[in-house]
Amino acid sequence: MSIYLLPLPILLPVLAGTAMLLRPFRHERARNRFVMASVLAATGLTLWLLLYGSRDTLTLFSLSERLPLTLRIDGLGTFFAALVSLLWPLATLYAFEYMRHEERPNTFLAFYTITYGVTLGVALAGNIFSMYLFYETLTMVTLPLVMHTMTPAAKKATRKYLYYMIGGTAFAFIAMVFYVLYCGDMEFTYGGTLDLGRIAHHDNVVYLIYLMGFFGFGVKAAIFPFHSWLPEASVAPTPVTALLHAVAVVKSGVFAIMRFTFYCVGPSVLAGSWAQTVALLFAMATIVYASTMGVREPHFKRRLAWSTVSNLSYILLGVMTLTPAGLLAGMAHMLFHAVMKIDGFFCVGAVTHQTGREFVYELDGLGRRLPRVFTAFTVAALSLTGIPLFAGFVSKFLLARNLLAMGGALGAAGVLVLLYSALMTAIYLFTAAVRAFFPERDVDASALAGYTDPSWQMLLPLGVFSAATVLFGVWAGPVLAALERVASGLF
Repeated sequence: MSIYLLPLPILLPVLAGTAMLLRPFRHERARNRFVMASVLAATGLTLWLLLYGSRDTLTLFSLSERLPLTLRIDGLGTFFAALVSLLWPLATLYAFEYMRHEERPNTFLAFYTITYGVTLGVALAGNIFSMYLFYETLTMVTLPLVMHTMTPAAKKATRKYLYYMIGGTAFAFIAMVFYVLYCGDMEFTYGGTLDLGRIAHHDNVVYLIYLMGFFGFGVKAAIFPFHSWLPEASVAPTPVTALLHAVAVVKSGVFAIMRFTFYCVGPSVLAGSWAQTVALLFAMATIVYASTMGVREPHFKRRLAWSTVSNLSYILLGVMTLTPAGLLAGMAHMLFHAVMKIDGFFCVGAVTHQTGREFVYELDGLGRRLPRVFTAFTVAALSLTGIPLFAGFVSKFLLARNLLAMGGALGAAGVLVLLYSALMTAIYLFTAAVRAFFPERDVDASALAGYTDPSWQMLLPLGVFSAATVLFGVWAGPVLAALERVASGLF
């Protein structure tokens, strides 16, 4: 019976957000209660289904025999759905306070809520066709969020976002069609279901098509050279930026690559091929380039955006080693990065919300006026750099260990890239934290008068994410054990 409940976590937020667009709320308190109730209901139902729901496949409808729209719970889908459903309620609470004095909060929260349901659809899709539909719908429902402020910069960022996503759609579509034509079974299966007998002696064609899928889905994962939309999208309100960078869009990109690599084409088909080499080299190039740009970027939020570009390719670097250990390392960094990066972005948003300051050189002395915000930011910075006892160290250690086990020039180059990125990350994040607590010059106290930490609606998510960052750093064993089962195909 539980199998028929699978569409509900997707439909609840989508219908709630649509209702808000059709009949906007007049009162803030009623609207916020409705949004939070919808989000919590979807989260509760999702977690219940992940724990106790059926593992059978639910077919909603079929466009043809080869194109069924299906939903299914498996190990990788459980991982992504749990990540999304646990982060979204806290992000929504933060959004209430952030959007209090912004324009069109009803429209914003409506699309924000719809995005939740569509992202769950990506996680719970049962085959590549279903995932592709939700994946592209995600682009459409996030466009109004990126463009929400309606400034010239926001409109420009939205156009670039749309152009890049359309290009990625085309490449991913070609890869999907090829897979549908030559797969043994449409259902996601660990190890892949590509029918090698039907494409014998055409290995290079398979590798080329795979790379089209890798870069097509990789547009959302901001792989170089298709990355520039992500820093520009930081003009969106911070609740959007945090979810774009931590959960919804970019993580859907790396999740789709995981699906396509391990559950469609299959790692055994790609291991040792030139396609693997190309993917690894582009992931390394992205890390080096984005880490360097982060040091050069003076805008506080855009600096963290460059950090996201870099860290997404950390995940891809693990995935493209094409081993269960590499997938484990990638999943671990996907989880830990989500927690520490949403923490960092929420800190940046709190600074802008409370002070109106947006550049790193404007942060001098603010740590004394917003101590809770900058303490949380320092925790995120320590973790993103990879300092021991914080979550980022655990996943980066797993990535480095897997690259060393891979051996060869590529493995060694990957480790060097991680070390270089750690150094750059320390520079561009600790510069902001140090300036906030220990300004380089005397600060005019009167210029900082009146600045305080935000309300509990912002501080509570910061506290939870900071605590989780530390907890995962000192006690990651149970989480890694669960992820290892997924990465090994045991769940």
